[in-house]
Amino acid sequence: MSISLQKGQKVSLSKENAGLKRIVVGLGWDEAPKGGGGFLSSLFGGGQSQEGNIDCDASAFLLQGGKIVNKGDVVYYGNLRHSSGTVMHMGDNLTGAGEGDDEQITIDLENIPAVYDRIVIVVNIYQAVQRRQEFGMIRNAFIRLVDASTNKEILKYNLTENYSGMTAMIFGEVYRHNGEWKFSAVGQGTTDPGLGELASRYM
Repeated sequence: MSISLQKGQKVSLSKENAGLKRIVVGLGWDEAPKGGGGFLSSLFGGGQSQEGNIDCDASAFLLQGGKIVNKGDVVYYGNLRHSSGTVMHMGDNLTGAGEGDDEQITIDLENIPAVYDRIVIVVNIYQAVQRRQEFGMIRNAFIRLVDASTNKEILKYNLTENYSGMTAMIFGEVYRHNGEWKFSAVGQGTTDPGLGELASRYM
């Protein structure tokens, strides 16, 4: 049975799922209806600022001692496969349209090199500043973890806070602690304009 997490909650993946080796991290979101704010919204330009579809990009940061040590430790649409082969991005979704996961990242927990202690899962809006887009224009955002061998959902974290004005999001972390793999539901919004600025938080 899948666990529903709240912001700040942590859960042991190893204890709850004996023999867990590979996981799929699924991320999803929907674009809020345009111009749905009524008279006041239209008066002040609400719902009219975005230019085209909102393109959210999921990425994974592999950390050593809490830091990104190599550029190749950022797995994203421009670097789909980590050099170790243990973290893979399954491809870019440009719109967030449709049901289910919009983007997926697979993690081979069993074979991640010992130097990496944490994998941070983030999402940023592509060209957020230029397109005048932010997370207040997005709803139904979630992160979920699935056992890759059984396709069963392990846990899900729905982001329910108001993230208006935020252009990037730290969704969650998969981390190693005392020989166990755990997951932390972070849900921290940031105003970083791009992936580079978001990654620099860990450098």
